[in-house]
Amino acid sequence: MFNYVLRRLLTAIPTLFLIITISFFLMHVAPGGPFNMEKGIPPEVKANIERVFHLDQPVWRQYLEYLNNLLHGDLGPSYVMLNFSVKELFAIGLKVSVTLGASALTLALVVGIAMGVIAALRQNQIADYSVISLATAGSTIPTFVIAPLIQLIFGLMWRLLPVGGWNDGAFPNMVGPIITLALPQLATISRLMRGSMIEALHAHHIRTAKAMGLSDFSVVVRHAMRGALLPIISYAGPAAAQLITGSIIVETIFQIPGIGRYFIDAALNRDYTIVMGTVVVIAVFTIFFNLVVDLLYAVIDPRVRYD
Repeated sequence: MFNYVLRRLLTAIPTLFLIITISFFLMHVAPGGPFNMEKGIPPEVKANIERVFHLDQPVWRQYLEYLNNLLHGDLGPSYVMLNFSVKELFAIGLKVSVTLGASALTLALVVGIAMGVIAALRQNQIADYSVISLATAGSTIPTFVIAPLIQLIFGLMWRLLPVGGWNDGAFPNMVGPIITLALPQLATISRLMRGSMIEALHAHHIRTAKAMGLSDFSVVVRHAMRGALLPIISYAGPAAAQLITGSIIVETIFQIPGIGRYFIDAALNRDYTIVMGTVVVIAVFTIFFNLVVDLLYAVIDPRVRYD
């Protein structure tokens, strides 16, 4: 197991290097720069500012310097928010995004798995049709529609929740964004769980367990659930990376200071360092959670071994 983890970490290095390289040069190929949008700025002042941030150097030299700083844990300064470095901004924004993403993923997993199991045990009955209908609606309605509806109904009409803002992570401020993030994932997880549970219940070892007189609870929870959870784990890895690194749309609509909102502002203002920092964080989280998924496979499925 240790050798497998070590190999995966070693192969992650060139993957991360390739992602950083492609993102860096694609961003610099586009016309414009972080200080081109400043109106009325004299050319000599702009040249001095670009010299301070080394933007007057060739792109390949900027790339090598960025790699060197990245190896030392320096994500660089923000070109727009001049009083902050990218690391300082992410120290605030990443905590917010992780809190929202982890809460939304937990809600989606718990409720989605429960709904999928109920639908599988009540196949072709009212409960099954209800779960399928809710899952279909949840997966087809986009987040940029769900979020304004929550703001309109629960914030403006019923005045139960704030319309937006973070308020240091107060529970009422988290309810709307968490539900918005969780609904699409919940819909997908419940459908995956329903299909995998139906397949697991028809497996030969489940028939054997029923023939041995085991209780329904034991058959479902101790035996069928282990095999049925494998597709959920495969899906949860990339979903966790996506949710925990922040949702751009949700954080923008609810005015939440997470890294997703930083990314939008940075992309509009051509703030290279924040965009690159976001790419690095998302890539690291994606690689990490994919590794966790593979390790969980070995824990749940006895047929999987990484010796």
